[in-house]
Amino acid sequence: MFRLTRTIAFIAALSAPITPALAGNGPDNYPDRPVTIIVPFAPGGGSDNIARYIASRLHERTNGTIIVENRAGAGTNIGNGLAAQANPDGYTLLFAQVTLAINPHIYKDLRYDVQKDFTPVAHLASSPTVLLTSQHTGVKTVAELVDYAKKNPGMVNYGSGGSGTSVHLAGHLFNSIAKLDMTHVPYKGSGPAMMDLIGGQIQAIFDTAPSAVPQVKGGKVVPLAVTGKARLEALPDVPTFTEAGYAEFDAPAWYGLMAPSGTPAAIVAYLNEQVNLVLEEPETRERFTQLGSVTVPGTPEDFGKFISRESERWAAVVKSADISAN
Repeated sequence: MFRLTRTIAFIAALSAPITPALAGNGPDNYPDRPVTIIVPFAPGGGSDNIARYIASRLHERTNGTIIVENRAGAGTNIGNGLAAQANPDGYTLLFAQVTLAINPHIYKDLRYDVQKDFTPVAHLASSPTVLLTSQHTGVKTVAELVDYAKKNPGMVNYGSGGSGTSVHLAGHLFNSIAKLDMTHVPYKGSGPAMMDLIGGQIQAIFDTAPSAVPQVKGGKVVPLAVTGKARLEALPDVPTFTEAGYAEFDAPAWYGLMAPSGTPAAIVAYLNEQVNLVLEEPETRERFTQLGSVTVPGTPEDFGKFISRESERWAAVVKSADISAN
């Protein structure tokens, strides 16, 4: 009888409904399978650092598996395009960056339409841009870099995370304001650009604070100035461009999450709620401060309106710079 009871119990267990091990806390147990966040940059840069932190916190909050997939290239258009074409089921997200507001004004044949192909999910953070030089140059201030570049026209190369990115345009804008002839060298993300700066293959780089701050604190590069009205808490000894004599120069960056258009509203609302809860955590604010960023909680509608305003602002910069690409 004991053996028969055990056998019946075993059969009953096999025939019982199976609950997914990764069933989440959202609508319809979302997410009950891995969610992929596409980062349109190479690993190791500022965007990648923030994306991986958000992914780890969302994993803990949603009880789901969150995967970061780096798909760099073509000024973020490869990753952006893949995300736009993904199934709108909430299991593919885009780590959006300021290039999403820039690219439509630069590239003639984009494979995606920002307004039609994406749904805003959540604004994450904003951060200033930092001008860095290689230790091999011996340059310590903006004035010294300007003087060096003018004495060596066409010989100073500055890197960026890719053509058409905000940091590329930042370099172009600074060239114009300071009347320099520095040569732009595009990379597939700020990580590879930073490695060449450290190695001395390029002389300068305009980079976002989340990517720049760790390298500065590690003593591997020399910071010259940061954009914005005030000095960065993470880099208190680095002057602003205003303090360095270039008050008209500004090129901030921002980050957020987008989903393919048509993603269920309930999932978008759930993700927005979870992201905002993460952004309100003291640990998150401290981590972002360390990276030189400020958290920006808000609704999907807030983020959508912000992107529209950014698109208008960068359209003017691109037009003045006369930059275009196929």
